[in-house]
Amino acid sequence: MLLALTLTIGGLVVLPVVADRFVVAAGRISRSLGLSQILVGALLVGFGTSLPEIVVSGWAAIKGNANFAVANVVGSNVANLALVLGVAALLRPIVASRSLIRREGSLVLLVTVVYGVFHLDTDIARWEGGVLLALLIVAVALLIRWSRTDVLEVAEDLQHDITVQRDLLVGSVMMILTVAAATLLVEGAERLADELGIQSAVIAATLVAVGTSLPELATAVAAVRRHQSDLALGNVLGSNLFNALAVGGMAAVIAPGDIDNGFVPLLWFLLGITLAAGALVATGYRLLRWEGAILLIAFVTFIWLSGANLA
Repeated sequence: MLLALTLTIGGLVVLPVVADRFVVAAGRISRSLGLSQILVGALLVGFGTSLPEIVVSGWAAIKGNANFAVANVVGSNVANLALVLGVAALLRPIVASRSLIRREGSLVLLVTVVYGVFHLDTDIARWEGGVLLALLIVAVALLIRWSRTDVLEVAEDLQHDITVQRDLLVGSVMMILTVAAATLLVEGAERLADELGIQSAVIAATLVAVGTSLPELATAVAAVRRHQSDLALGNVLGSNLFNALAVGGMAAVIAPGDIDNGFVPLLWFLLGITLAAGALVATGYRLLRWEGAILLIAFVTFIWLSGANLA
């Protein structure tokens, strides 16, 4: 029990600090290279903060635990939309650019629908995983293409190459430390849950999902504190994109087979919260504090739903 508590507390202490430095480095890189904050958030930050899900679900799939892998993806994506955006909006209302909602938001909604359709029959086929991975390539290409038309909100002169290299090094180190801190937290949470006798699918959809979403949470909070709403939203959208396509596709290819019927209502909930979060942001292109509170209530509902259906 002592080791589990140490790992959990250690992850909670280290994670916000390194994530904040990661956001600073990512913002500098985007400005120095003339890149869109949306692109940096969706690709660099989104992929980086999805690494815990990739590690956790990939390992579960290798061990043949498809339920654990799917639960982690569904739980993490719900946590990103409800918990991460909810907490960030409570701290400071999030202002979204119209292009972000129209393009990246619509893309994530489409990806969520495809992922849900493939899993609603509770039978995961290897070819479905191949389709998800192929869609990942298309999605990344679209993000890069769209970024060419985006203009940075904060215009700065291009920095010297040495400055860019330094920020790339710092960003890479901070991303690795963010993942390491999340891994410590997940390991501690799993140990605690095992000692309490909680089912693995419930652990994956709740404790593990929240644990692997903490990099997104810490990154989004740091971004809104620094008035970088597009980076915060791009982080959440990019993470959900990578979770559904990269993590979901990899898990399906490695461990095809049947999953628990209890995932059906959770998949419908994922689609519903994706639509709801998109609608809240699209009305006025901002997410207000009271709307963030609604998302947090929805997250609590998901936790209860997971326990009721996967126990």
